[in-house]
Amino acid sequence: MAGGAAPAPKADDPLPHPSKEQLPSVSYCITSPPPWPEAMLLGFQHYLVMLGTTVIIPTALVPQMGGGNVEKAIVIQTLLFVAGVNTLLQTTFGTRLPAVMGGSYTFVAPTISIILDSRFSDPSVDPITKFRRIMRATQGAMIIASTIQIVLGFSGLWRNVVRFLSPISAVPLVSLAGYGLYEFGFPGIAKCVEIGLPQLIILIIFAQYLPHAISSGKNIFDRFAVMFSVAIVWLYAYLLTIGGTYNHAPLKTQLSCRTDSSGLISSAPWIRIPYPFQWGAPSFNGGEAFAMLAVAFVALVESTGGFIAVSRYASATPMPPSVLSRGVGWQGIGILLSGIFGTGNGTSVSIENAGLLALTLVGSRRVVQIASGFMIFFSVLGKFGAVAASIPPPIVAALYCLFFGYVGACGLTLLQFCNLNSFRNMFILGFSIFMGLSVPQYFNEYTAIKGFGPVHTSARWFNDIINVPFMSEAFVGGVTAYFLDVTLHSKGAAGRKDRGKHWWDKFKLYKTDPRSDEFYGLPFGLNKYFPSH
Repeated sequence: MAGGAAPAPKADDPLPHPSKEQLPSVSYCITSPPPWPEAMLLGFQHYLVMLGTTVIIPTALVPQMGGGNVEKAIVIQTLLFVAGVNTLLQTTFGTRLPAVMGGSYTFVAPTISIILDSRFSDPSVDPITKFRRIMRATQGAMIIASTIQIVLGFSGLWRNVVRFLSPISAVPLVSLAGYGLYEFGFPGIAKCVEIGLPQLIILIIFAQYLPHAISSGKNIFDRFAVMFSVAIVWLYAYLLTIGGTYNHAPLKTQLSCRTDSSGLISSAPWIRIPYPFQWGAPSFNGGEAFAMLAVAFVALVESTGGFIAVSRYASATPMPPSVLSRGVGWQGIGILLSGIFGTGNGTSVSIENAGLLALTLVGSRRVVQIASGFMIFFSVLGKFGAVAASIPPPIVAALYCLFFGYVGACGLTLLQFCNLNSFRNMFILGFSIFMGLSVPQYFNEYTAIKGFGPVHTSARWFNDIINVPFMSEAFVGGVTAYFLDVTLHSKGAAGRKDRGKHWWDKFKLYKTDPRSDEFYGLPFGLNKYFPSH
């Protein structure tokens, strides 16, 4: 009503939905594991989902390094092995959330810069030697880059940063951690639409429609929708392949559609245990190390949004800043292990697996620890792991459409703690989300047209330090919202309520809520060795 007070609510007016610190519909939270047979199947499903990124990144990078199918298979095995170890460490000693720690697309850009460096362009060097030299250079850069997360995490410095994070500034960070990966969704489906689109449709039918149509299978179809849908479409893709559908198709179509185009099954060894420095002693370059340090910081910010999404979908309380800082420290250890073993890629929270928690309504820590066991097991038995890793990319892209959407929606759920009638909040939300989408779009378009980013100097490492952060939607949107939320004036207690900060106040310190120890407490009495204030 213009110029007057709002009318008093009537007795029969519908009440708004109450805010929930924990999602009430989750079947199994962090500390309540499902029965062992179901937990094993759910763990295997997490393993299947994380395979997409594990295969896509080495498939894109290894040929550019000079490696063949054998090297690609070994790198995939190594990345899978290290992901299993990092996931086990994170769920046991880190945040203790059911977060899968896998490969990260954020680290691809500085790796490509290392590949393109002039010192590796000697045509007289055979491809395998070139591959090993480049891999050793990425190892050295990653080992140094791990220090930024280790220091910020274990020292408690990141804890002090996260203390100023409020629900209103967390919305763009978490939402863009999911929505910002849109280029890996439907564009991937469109590369082989006759496989990708059926996968997306069947997945939605199993996850959303069949549980309501068949009441007796409610906990089966939605909980194992990924396994059912992938098996059906994978078989369909196999029949198309052996039926000769793609025999005369362009090479690009065959790589996307065929089930036998990856070359992994024939190239993977039967049994091989990845070991430290398997490519030789790492080499170090100052510029590349600085570039990788900057990228590791970007991955840290993105993973902060990922951890928040995982805690929400696991029906945990909001994380105390000290717990998040502890998790960041262990993520740094994960990057260090990636450098030591030579994965060619860093580690961060797997956004797709965070979305899988929402689909299955199972946020059990034990399930993800079982998944880490599958990762380690199949990384050692190379042939068996290669069979699952040969899933056509459009099937993976269809899964991403659902999972990245879930993570994006998780960020939007934090709006329930904020005052959406505040023009201050509307400015922060609108501006940060818009810039989080617009700025990376500019940098990506510029790079696609010119072949290099807007910052273009003779020092490729310097270009990465500036360009890569601005190509991350979650980083740009999250940092923008955080800065505006902290610096724009908000008055006293009313301002804290507008920002939603009052909802998170009691989780600011570890001991102020008894549930913190239940969800995030370390085993063996290790809490006393980590900062908690």
